[in-house]
Amino acid sequence: MFKVGKIEREKAILLAPMEDVTDISFRLICKELGADVVYTEFVNAEGLIRSSERTHQKLKIIEEERPVGIQIYGGNTKSMVGAAKIAEEESPDLIDINAGCWVKGVVKLGAGAGLLKDPVYMQNLVKEVIDSVQLPVTVKTRLGIDDKSIQILEVAKRLEDAGASALTIHCRTRVMGHKGEAYWEWIPRIKEVVDIPVVLNGDVLTPHDVKEAFDKTNADGVMIARGAIGNPWIFKEAKELINDGYITTIIDEELRIKTCLRHLELAIKVKGERRAILEHRKFYSGYLRSLPNVSQIRKALMVPVSYGEIEDILLDYSEKLKGMSVTV
Repeated sequence: MFKVGKIEREKAILLAPMEDVTDISFRLICKELGADVVYTEFVNAEGLIRSSERTHQKLKIIEEERPVGIQIYGGNTKSMVGAAKIAEEESPDLIDINAGCWVKGVVKLGAGAGLLKDPVYMQNLVKEVIDSVQLPVTVKTRLGIDDKSIQILEVAKRLEDAGASALTIHCRTRVMGHKGEAYWEWIPRIKEVVDIPVVLNGDVLTPHDVKEAFDKTNADGVMIARGAIGNPWIFKEAKELINDGYITTIIDEELRIKTCLRHLELAIKVKGERRAILEHRKFYSGYLRSLPNVSQIRKALMVPVSYGEIEDILLDYSEKLKGMSVTV
């Protein structure tokens, strides 16, 4: 059971925080399609305390996407405490500490997975953050720095002792990044040493992966990252598979185009038309994946600066696809 603050979900399926992906519009579309909990992009603590407008924009949440968590990262305890207090002002349902980002520039600063180099410091940082806010605080981390230094059992216990409300474990080490097979077998072992919810992350790319993760590990939740990009239906499909034993949703070309336009509509409401259209371009390849003559359509979609133009291109494309034998 994923029980954090007022959130209570059986076999929770969560949308992972992803830089330049999980803005409000993407969170909303995933929420509409079954995500139980969504997270902001990870937010730089130093940027927050220095009043960076761009960083502060990442904190913005709206009621329709709840329950939602704000994820912050940093290696300086004082900065993280300050950032947590700023994040709390936005009234999320929880605050999450990123202790798993593997990117060299982040780790070099002692943030993200860099915190795993010193479990005692990591524990103290987390405790200071927890003591500074009223909201539940969770932590997302990895198994260790590399295969020779996997110390997640100690780390998990320390984080629980610090007061963390839940843990999300990306079942890879820092040096693995996104490569290699995730070590799901660590989840049951972690659950043996802590009583707080444990969420599995890593190698969750299909609805069947979600079900298999629950079946094999008894995780309290499963967090989806890359598997949701271009395929936000994964949440709905996974729930159908878990609850009914089979998937009823048919993801045809019409549904892909309809969802793509719905996503853009949500983005325009939040960001305004011009900015939303420019930023939405990165999603076309995912939504239109495997469709006929898609390269020509994607090229055409790089030109318009109004929703009406984009709608015309995609609906015209949809009409041309009707009657064709399209496999997606």
